[in-house]
Amino acid sequence: MPILGQNQYGKAENRVVRITRDGATHHIKDLNVSVALSGDMEEVHYSGSNANVLPTDTTKNTVYAFAKEHGIESAEQFGIHLARHFVTSQEPIRTARIRVEEYSWERIETPGEDEHSFVRQGQETRLTQITYDGSAWEVVSGLKDLTVMNSTNSEFWGYVKDKYTTLPEAYDRILATEVSSRWRFNWTDDAQEAPDWEESYAQVKKHMLGAFADTYSLSLQQTLYAMGSRIIENRGEIDEVRFSLPNKHHFLVDLEPFGLKNDNEVYFAADRPYGLIEATVLRDGVEPRIPVDLTNL
Repeated sequence: MPILGQNQYGKAENRVVRITRDGATHHIKDLNVSVALSGDMEEVHYSGSNANVLPTDTTKNTVYAFAKEHGIESAEQFGIHLARHFVTSQEPIRTARIRVEEYSWERIETPGEDEHSFVRQGQETRLTQITYDGSAWEVVSGLKDLTVMNSTNSEFWGYVKDKYTTLPEAYDRILATEVSSRWRFNWTDDAQEAPDWEESYAQVKKHMLGAFADTYSLSLQQTLYAMGSRIIENRGEIDEVRFSLPNKHHFLVDLEPFGLKNDNEVYFAADRPYGLIEATVLRDGVEPRIPVDLTNL
């Protein structure tokens, strides 16, 4: 007889926007929340009995109700509230996984006193995944679609060459990438003091960008390691960082047919194919837990 393996269910991509009104000054939290629940769910698969099933529509309603009841202090804290609720309120549910994408808005400054106008920021999307099994927490946060560039201070030479190699060595090149990163917190127990999630995110991003800008790069791999190392060295609440960095190639355009010299001034920005550099940076003595394939997180 076939045996049921890992299974989960829930409501994906619940879009919730929470406005907090502080007089004439308003604040926005804009989230995309996905809920996945697992536990004693064998019978619904084997016989179709829904006796242990909390409807996915209910999980959707809970997201919106919690946005009102608890507010949205941070993506992480909101996910923690939801995960704890589902595991502790429904006996058949053993584990809850909450994934959150957060979209940033920037205030539009106006001459008046009203502060309720915003423009969507075009930088990264903030991410978090909260997993709770009734006793232990795992919080993995991150970001995606953060595009960065150094217009110099990057080289690439001394690499292996074979009969198929045509790439010329570069001693002054553009280094650009679209950062996708996840980092795992060492907060796992309610008895521990939880990090300041908002401050932690801001500081991780600051160190990530600072290392990218400060590193004279001989390879994107070197830059990746510098970014991860600076986070681990400066943020004690984080044990593991993983990056997926596509190399956004910029090739010098040959202007000689037009009688022009291209002195590292005019480039062709290629969107594909691209080099893809991926690695994890860990605190010494820590075992990796972030999946190698970030598309699954």
